[in-house]
Amino acid sequence: MRIGIPSEVKNHEYRVGMLPAGASVCIAAGHEVWVQSGAGLAVGCDDAAYTSVGVHIEPSAETLYGQCDLIVKVKEPQAKECEWLRRGQLLFGYLHLAADSKLTAALCDRGVTAIAYETITDRHGRLPLLQPMSEVAGRLAIQAAAMALTKPVGGKGVLMAGVPGTAPANVVVLGGGVVGANAVEMALGLGAQVTVLDTSVERLRELAALFGPRLQTRVANKQTLLGLLPRADVVVGAVLIPGAAAPKLLGYDDLKKMQPGTVLVDVAIDQGGCFESSHATTHEHPTYIREGIVHYCVANMPGAVPLTSTHALTNVTLPYILRLANEGLPAARNDALFAKGINVHDGQIVNDVVAKALAL
Repeated sequence: MRIGIPSEVKNHEYRVGMLPAGASVCIAAGHEVWVQSGAGLAVGCDDAAYTSVGVHIEPSAETLYGQCDLIVKVKEPQAKECEWLRRGQLLFGYLHLAADSKLTAALCDRGVTAIAYETITDRHGRLPLLQPMSEVAGRLAIQAAAMALTKPVGGKGVLMAGVPGTAPANVVVLGGGVVGANAVEMALGLGAQVTVLDTSVERLRELAALFGPRLQTRVANKQTLLGLLPRADVVVGAVLIPGAAAPKLLGYDDLKKMQPGTVLVDVAIDQGGCFESSHATTHEHPTYIREGIVHYCVANMPGAVPLTSTHALTNVTLPYILRLANEGLPAARNDALFAKGINVHDGQIVNDVVAKALAL
């Protein structure tokens, strides 16, 4: 099979779908790998690094899409890229279709088979291809919040850790999954006061055992959350329903319950966001202020640290890519857990959760 790795074109997206080491594995298995010229530069892999393992370098993205059977991307295809997709082609990457009806319609129109990293599961019910980026995003959420708390960007002017004689920041994390746990770890490591909310008491027990008495745990409900807002300096939205649109945990009116300069970090923005006041931002313009509240809603947070993110991502995606290259679509269809990744096929939405989210 011919595998194509295009350059990412989303705003400030620096990751790449495959590193030279992965390409060499695919080539050794008898496949061709085409990489768009310059695709790996941001992660320290120039064209020579790819050609040294037998990769074909293709200058034109349109030609690459036209000639390759399997397209491996990091982020969802942008409008121009969708025009180059074709019926029967395999597209493999992060798609987040539940929050994007326009992209979903485009993929259906092109007849492509779109397999989403974020809906593939493993035998433990986990999301193995989403987990490493959730780890990165959870940690970055606290770094982003620390900067957004500074006065020049509209924050309260609070130092996350404080200093002796002053109070540290008060951080509230909504959701105790992979994103939430990593956000908790980072915030505690910086010396913040941290409270995590989750609907699962068992998960709260696990987090309490992991982080000890420095972490405050609360069962998630609206009344408890509203009670925490007036003292919060940072609220991190870290909820996830696999494949579905994120639930709205805070409404517009709830912003008035927070002090001006409070920071909201919506890590769920790829799935539509968990705050009603959220809309997607970019690394170029990461924040905006509404009702005095600083919103950080970057839709591709891990793209800010592409070296770490690309290595972490390709560690887990390569075995799946190789299976698709070796067996084609049956590799996913014949494996119930892999099959959960198939979101669109032959002009139809075939993932029930995505279809429900889009009311189709």
